[in-house]
Amino acid sequence: MSPGAVARALVLEAPRRLVAHKMPVPEVADDAGLVRVIACGLCGTDHEQYTGELSGGFAFVPGHETVGVLEAVGPRAAERWDVSAGDLVAVEVFQSCRDCPPCRTGEYRRCERHGLTDMYGFIPVERPPGLWGGYAEYQYLAPDSMLLRLPADLDPVVATLFNPLGAGIRWGTTVPGTGPGDVVAVLGPGVRGLCAAAAAKEAGAAFVMVTGLGPRDGDRLRLAEQFGADLAVDVGTDDPVAALRKATGGLADVVVDVTAKAPAAFAQAIALARPAGTVVVAGTRGWGSGAPGFTPDAVVFKELRVLGALGVDVAAYRAALDLLATRRYPFEQLPRRCVGLDDADDLLAVMAGERAGAAPVHGVLVP
Repeated sequence: MSPGAVARALVLEAPRRLVAHKMPVPEVADDAGLVRVIACGLCGTDHEQYTGELSGGFAFVPGHETVGVLEAVGPRAAERWDVSAGDLVAVEVFQSCRDCPPCRTGEYRRCERHGLTDMYGFIPVERPPGLWGGYAEYQYLAPDSMLLRLPADLDPVVATLFNPLGAGIRWGTTVPGTGPGDVVAVLGPGVRGLCAAAAAKEAGAAFVMVTGLGPRDGDRLRLAEQFGADLAVDVGTDDPVAALRKATGGLADVVVDVTAKAPAAFAQAIALARPAGTVVVAGTRGWGSGAPGFTPDAVVFKELRVLGALGVDVAAYRAALDLLATRRYPFEQLPRRCVGLDDADDLLAVMAGERAGAAPVHGVLVP
């Protein structure tokens, strides 16, 4: 990288104001790195940031599902991250000091130095060097970054699924302890729901049901069978509890709720769980939204285990990359839209439902 080099980056200056900037490419110290971004996956967090529903009150370079080439890396960083310049890597969203009690126990989402405030793709652009997200030609890697080398021959665009598939593995199997013979219900047929279905099947689930709502989810429900689902149900027209009972003779051992902005889904999750079953809540509803139809006594009388799940960890990310590399599921064929920096605004608006067009299951920014 020549001295004085600049990178093109998109800065979300305010809700719906995504502006291209030219930013200096930083020199890399002994304990830092720089990745040339090849692809950055988009998820619900991205379009919620875009619309201002998720706002930090500052300008920032979004993008937290980065895959790219390690352009430069200091010797201390290379040893710490176990990587070399030229490696194709995925960048984890969280940073870890590796020393505090949460980091030592693997809960680095709760790192005492970084916590949830130093998430890549949500750091103020005013903090030097500013290139803190994947909506850019280059992303800076601070000393406490977490990197994963990609398996050979894995397409970088497909590899951006390391984040949603990692979430599917952690939320759909690790957190609830899904195992052979289990009946699993996944609420929400977006990319994380499809990933959770595949993860449950990989864990040995005997039966997987995926639910969605209405025409917007129709195509996604039709995809579910290719990702491990034995049954797909539109809850707008069919009772998911009755459908599951008819198909299996009972209720779900594990329910994974990854719906977004769907307050009533939580009540459905509770209804779908068998007595002594497990409900994992990973989708967010929005503060103050409540849970229409939810009867707390159901948790008591069924003796349910209800678990919240936030974020992913390195074990799930590695498992996700390994599963992508097997090509057992058609992740390459997911309905996908890839755009450059100039068209990011349009894709985010479509994904947020604010602009005409069908939202892709998988949106990807390719700087």
